[in-house]
This record gives sequence, C-alpha cells and structure tokens, in this order.
Amino acid sequence: MKIRYNEDAEVVARLRAALLKRDLQCPCRLQRIEDNVCMCKEFRDQIADPEFEGYCHCRLYYKEK
Repeated sequence: MKIRYNEDAEVVARLRAALLKRDLQCPCRLQRIEDNVCMCKEFRDQIADPEFEGYCHCRLYYKEK
C-alpha cells in the first residue's frame, strides 16, 4: 500500500492552499469538525480497507494497493 499526492501539481497546490486557509479542514466539506481535518475520516477509513484503491474525496491523495 502506498499513499501519494495527486499527479497533477496544480491540483495539489490549489488544495494545499485551501487547506491552509481553512485550518487544515477539507476544502470539500462544509462542516468544520474533527472528522474533516485532512486526512479526513472518510479517507482514513478507505485506507484501512485493503480492497480500496483510489482518490480521497477532494482528490488530493491517492491510495495505491
């Protein structure tokens, strides 16, 4: 298993800037709660699933099997 950034550097730069503006809260989520702090709970749960391969909700990270 490997977690990497999106291969599109422009997407990564835009999302990282948005994270800094929102105190590390996922820019794709409206609620400012602990579960939405990057890496969000949804993606942490997906990482725990050995069958999951793909992007997190905002497409900043990619999990490879």
